[in-house]
Amino acid sequence: MRKFGKLLVVALLLSSLSMFAVIKIGALLPLTGGVSAFGDLVKKGIELAHEEKGTVLGQKIEVVYMDTRSEKTEAANGIARLIDKEGVIAVIGEVISGNSIAAGEIAEKKKVPMVSPSSTNPLVTQGKKFVSRVCFIDPLQGTALAEFAVKTLKIKKATVFTDVEQDYSVGLSNYFIERFKKYGGQVLQVQYKSGDQEFSAQLSQALAFGSEAIVVTGYYNEIALVAQQARSLGFKGYILAGDGADAPELIKIGGQAVEGIYFSDHYHPDAPVTPVSKKFVEAFVKKYGVKPSTLSALGYDAYMLIVEAIERSKTTKPELIATAIRSIKDFQGATGVISIDPNTGNPTKDVVILTVKNQQFAFAAKISASDLK
Repeated sequence: MRKFGKLLVVALLLSSLSMFAVIKIGALLPLTGGVSAFGDLVKKGIELAHEEKGTVLGQKIEVVYMDTRSEKTEAANGIARLIDKEGVIAVIGEVISGNSIAAGEIAEKKKVPMVSPSSTNPLVTQGKKFVSRVCFIDPLQGTALAEFAVKTLKIKKATVFTDVEQDYSVGLSNYFIERFKKYGGQVLQVQYKSGDQEFSAQLSQALAFGSEAIVVTGYYNEIALVAQQARSLGFKGYILAGDGADAPELIKIGGQAVEGIYFSDHYHPDAPVTPVSKKFVEAFVKKYGVKPSTLSALGYDAYMLIVEAIERSKTTKPELIATAIRSIKDFQGATGVISIDPNTGNPTKDVVILTVKNQQFAFAAKISASDLK
């Protein structure tokens, strides 16, 4: 009886331990700082996904949030803390490309999988085995934006505003310009830095150039300010941007100046592409009272993809989870069907063009990835 009693106590202890065991997934996001709106939107998608799927392998999932303050150094420090101190087995993040490149170096060294929801610069995953993403990359996005500018808007002369401090902006500008020039378009490229408030010098150059379009390849703050100042100077042409425009703050800051702007993006709630898309929108509206942004949908997909990989690998070992992420094919996500290239960690996805109409983001067009080769 004594032996049986000891065995019973051990069994009860093991049972109680398993009840309290958790699997930790890190979320490395810019929750404060210059692009904090992006971090907040991604977090909303992650929170919804976690509510829907809060367990894996019979254990509870704990999402550990780490604020990068919108800075590269903090992104690198933050992922190190998540892995070394918090013991996460995978990381969602970061949001912007420069921060993901910095964090990805640490993830690669420590052999822990990182899945970016929205970092589109090719360097984020280039040469890496442990860093993947659920969004398209800038060569595709820049090419799609140029195709739309030339074929739909019939633009022949454009001024491209490039944020020289952001890897995302530099890359996106280059890919847009390359495709735009292929069609005989004329380009003037001007520079600015994150946090700049005054763009009169660059806009004077754009007007003197005879620009039919101004293309701002940075993030929502500067896009909104460029639009305001361009309109105040009498610019009547098109204003274009990449997915860095996709935050409600674009409209809050820019107001009527951003009405009619076009920007490339990953998704729109009014154009569902999978059965999951529709369910996601319904659940998001029920929880938050508004339709989801692209970044919320991408955050949702990044979380669900990691959980899917854990289930497929049937383990909490980071290296095996990373391998499972790279083997995922035809995953039904909110933003579309996701197949991760095993060599690059990148998915192939279509690009949508959104516009600001009546102070709301509206669907304008879809450009198939197969048409952009």
